[in-house]
Amino acid sequence: MRIALFTETFLPKVDGIVTRLKHTIEQLQRQGDDVLVFCPAGGITSYQGAKIYGLSAFPLPLYPELKLALPRPEIGQELAKFQPDLIHVVNPAVLGLAGIFYAKSHGIPLVASYHTHLPKYLHHYGLGMLEGLLWELLKGAHNQAELNLCTSSAMVKELRSHGIERVDLWQRGVDTETFDPARSTPEMRHHLSLGEPDCRLLLYVGRLGAEKEIEQIKPILGAIPDARLAIVGDGPHRERLESYFADTPTHFVGYLGGEKLAAAYAAADAFIFPSRTETLGLVLLEAMAAGCPAIAARSGGIPDIITDGHNGYLFDPQDPQGAIVATQMLFADPAANLQLRKNARIEAERWGWAAATKQLQQYYRQVLGN
Repeated sequence: MRIALFTETFLPKVDGIVTRLKHTIEQLQRQGDDVLVFCPAGGITSYQGAKIYGLSAFPLPLYPELKLALPRPEIGQELAKFQPDLIHVVNPAVLGLAGIFYAKSHGIPLVASYHTHLPKYLHHYGLGMLEGLLWELLKGAHNQAELNLCTSSAMVKELRSHGIERVDLWQRGVDTETFDPARSTPEMRHHLSLGEPDCRLLLYVGRLGAEKEIEQIKPILGAIPDARLAIVGDGPHRERLESYFADTPTHFVGYLGGEKLAAAYAAADAFIFPSRTETLGLVLLEAMAAGCPAIAARSGGIPDIITDGHNGYLFDPQDPQGAIVATQMLFADPAANLQLRKNARIEAERWGWAAATKQLQQYYRQVLGN
């Protein structure tokens, strides 16, 4: 198959969407498919054999990390040369509209996928009154597609409830070779804990944005004796967070990737994830693959990953004591903690990227067959 992929975000940006796309492109190319990627320019022209067509972009005012690329005529010229069998638009917003236009105007089968819960993000940036309008815009875009894919059952249900049609589940995936309990090193634990490796080490990994509600970790840190917190990642909210956590033993590590990120997960005692806006929460799967027990909000796609008390703990995000109690439970019983780690790894091993991409190819063939 020849697949033209339109995405609003790609390398060098680091987030869960980019991680999924990287592994998907690698698997598709490895299995003989040919992929052309349209995305905001990031300085790369190819990835794993796929051509990357980067377009000049400007930063989104409320979220400078996110760059918007406007559609332009050369997209049509590139598509004419590539002759795609299918177009896949990822989080169609601006650039994705070009993918929808060319699919419809040239009779090319169209698949769309939903990865970022933008309507809920609005509430964290003072724009909650626009949620209804945004759902209508999303419905108008997604209902152009022959198939709409979500990465959790909760998001499948959410999209259907807002009138988006032909919705199905694109299964989760995680790199269980890179993320492994054996990656833990004394050096990484010493680094993350700011030289206090014998203390309990809490970890957050992800984008530092207001919608992630990272402030909710501070009361947990205060309730666990001799605890240290490492925050891995970057984003527009970092300066505010550094001020908010200034009186706590918190280490803002910045971005980590590859084996260093895997070592961070494996070295930590608990992964804390308070976000309520996740369509899936890929970092949770990475933590679980590394044998790091996760404590996360019972919201969005997260319950698809974590079975409370079996491979992690879920807490009610409306309960101010919920996350504290869950973390205290984790540390109260060392034997149960060890079993939790083993169960987390077992769950992650069920979800390799090859299987997730094979499922995606089946969806593609289904759409082409129709």
